[in-house]
Amino acid sequence: MLDMNFELKMPPEQVSCLVLAYLGDAVYELYVRSHLIGDGRVKVNQLHRGAVKFVQAKTQARVLRALEDTLDETEASVVRRGRNTKSLHVPKNAEVIDYRYATAFECLIGYLYFKGRHERIAEIFAKAVEVVEGGIS
Repeated sequence: MLDMNFELKMPPEQVSCLVLAYLGDAVYELYVRSHLIGDGRVKVNQLHRGAVKFVQAKTQARVLRALEDTLDETEASVVRRGRNTKSLHVPKNAEVIDYRYATAFECLIGYLYFKGRHERIAEIFAKAVEVVEGGIS
């Protein structure tokens, strides 16, 4: 479990969704890499290919859609904020709607991290594993 021992200077609800997504991307990537290494993958090309399956926008959008019914009111609000956030970045290899859902997913992970809700992040990551490795749509 990550514990960086830093204090956020404002409530996470007031942090920009793009900043939350920026952090959420890093936290999610750490979960992905830990999972892949924990599964016994040791070749860098295997790790990279495995990670790409988890982090592509289309997959993150699928994970978020699979989670929607399990989100509490606050989480759903964070997701809506993240999905509606305008980004200056135009996705190269993703549909715009998938990119927005992926941003919302990363925003949720960043928000939960700032709130110290590591168990919830682990639950969400378990669903991501089901979606990616179990073929859930």
